[in-house]
Amino acid sequence: MAELEQLYQQVIMDHARLRHGSGLLADFDGESFQVNPTCGDEVRLRVKLAYDGEPTVAAIGWEGQGCSISQASLSLMHDLAAGHTLREVEDLGELFRQMMHSRGDFPEEKADELEDASALVGVSKFPARVKCALLGWMALRGAIAQALAEPTEEQ
Repeated sequence: MAELEQLYQQVIMDHARLRHGSGLLADFDGESFQVNPTCGDEVRLRVKLAYDGEPTVAAIGWEGQGCSISQASLSLMHDLAAGHTLREVEDLGELFRQMMHSRGDFPEEKADELEDASALVGVSKFPARVKCALLGWMALRGAIAQALAEPTEEQ
C-alpha cells in the first residue's frame, strides 16, 4: 500500500507542477471565478464548447493559485474533462464529488473511471482539504452553466 500512496503523491506533485490546461483561453463560451474562503485558493476557468452533435467540452483553460492539491486537481480535471460531452463531464464531476466525500472508502472500480484523478482519493480523509480538490470542478460547472445560459451562434 505504501507504494501506491507514493505513486499517488507523485501524480499529485507532477500535476501541481506541470498544470495541464494552465493559461486562459482567449476564445471561450463561459467563465467562472471561484475562491476557497477557508484557505484562499482561487481559480479563473474558461471553457469552450463544441456543438457537433451532443455538446462537448472542446477546451478548458485556467489560471489559479493555491495549494498543490487545488492546482493538481485542476490539472487532473482538465485532462479528464476535455473532449467529453457535457453529460459525461457532469457524471465525472459527480463521481469525483462522491470520491471526495468518501473519507477514503471509495470502490476501486469507480476510482478507475476517474483515471489519474483517483490519485486524490486520500484527500477525502481530510475534510479541510476537500474544498481544495473540488475548487476546479466548481469552476468548470459554473463556466459550463454560463456558456449554456448565453447561447452562441453554433448552438
